[in-house]
Amino acid sequence: SVLSRYENQITILSDYLEEFPETDEPVWILGRQHHLSTDKSKLLLDISARLWFTYRRKFSPIGGTGPSSDAGWGCMLRCGQMMLAQALICRHLGRDWQWEKHKKQPEEYHRILRCFLDRKDCCYSIHQMAQMGVGEGKSIGEWFGPNTVAQVLKKLALFDEWNSLAVYVSMDNTVVIEDIKKMCWSPAQSSSVAHSSAHLHRSALGPNKNTAGLCPGWKPLLLIIPLRLGINHINPVYIDAFKECFKMPQSLGALGGKPNNAYYFIGFLGNELIYLDPHTTQSFVDSEENGTVDDKSFHCQQAPHRMKIMNLDPSVALGFFCKEECDFDNWCSLVQKEILKQQSLRMFELVQKHPPHWPPFIPPTKPEVTTTGAELIESTDKLFEVEEEFEILSV
Repeated sequence: SVLSRYENQITILSDYLEEFPETDEPVWILGRQHHLSTDKSKLLLDISARLWFTYRRKFSPIGGTGPSSDAGWGCMLRCGQMMLAQALICRHLGRDWQWEKHKKQPEEYHRILRCFLDRKDCCYSIHQMAQMGVGEGKSIGEWFGPNTVAQVLKKLALFDEWNSLAVYVSMDNTVVIEDIKKMCWSPAQSSSVAHSSAHLHRSALGPNKNTAGLCPGWKPLLLIIPLRLGINHINPVYIDAFKECFKMPQSLGALGGKPNNAYYFIGFLGNELIYLDPHTTQSFVDSEENGTVDDKSFHCQQAPHRMKIMNLDPSVALGFFCKEECDFDNWCSLVQKEILKQQSLRMFELVQKHPPHWPPFIPPTKPEVTTTGAELIESTDKLFEVEEEFEILSV
């Protein structure tokens, strides 16, 4: 009965937002600087180019008998989709790629969109994320937090051979350089393992057929850092460091918001954060026969929302994308210079070596399974038992 009431929920109208104020302060959007006085149109184009995922209705029931809308509970999942989509845009199209209405887009763009359609056979759909969340202790229809979404994306990425991402979710506010390099340089999968899981990849987690992930070399890194920046409110000591993260060229923004109200933060102006809001309910959109997607509803073409940074809930997750090893090395240098400099209370730690008191780090690999649902969740859970036990101990 709780879930059914969302089926009839009226589309949530976006709050009215005044235009950007007249100011000489720069606006930072995912590592790019804009000046309102000279290039406001470029700023708005940059924002509208980000993929915007919102509540949807009238998709096939999750799990066959579950909800057919995520209105009221799926906002953090949608924010996680937006952060991941930005990583895929950077991976295949580049950070400077622009979207324009009615302009023909490359095949890679439509393929990225197809990864997130609300269908059970799309690798990062609301169906896959909600069902994988069961393994994280979240019932279908239950609200996720930033860390839960990060763990779900980490597991689903194991089955995504086309994008071939290495997803690292930091533990205990600590990023370990040694572990990341070990994971991103891990040996390519053997052909036998790839063949044994081909059926799962095609039928269960999306239509992608390329096996780009089988080539040796650096796997593009999606780095997610879940943080607690205070107890009940954000601690002001973290604000400058938090804003610096949006200036980094590797920035994917941040997941966060207010209790049970998630937003995807993509930048800031002064002491206001700029974000994309998933709290609009739209109808399900499927791909066309030729594989293209009617994408008008996947780009926010209104002025973005803003909120004062001090109103942010202290539970957040930062995101960064490093396509090459040199990008990660540069990110480490920026963190040392801009985030860890003279900070009495550090937002997170960056260490070279794996802490000796931690369990050994073993890069996750795709499990050999040939089904979906509970068996898939159970199989992937086993890969992360050591990490989950450690997280419980660290708490």
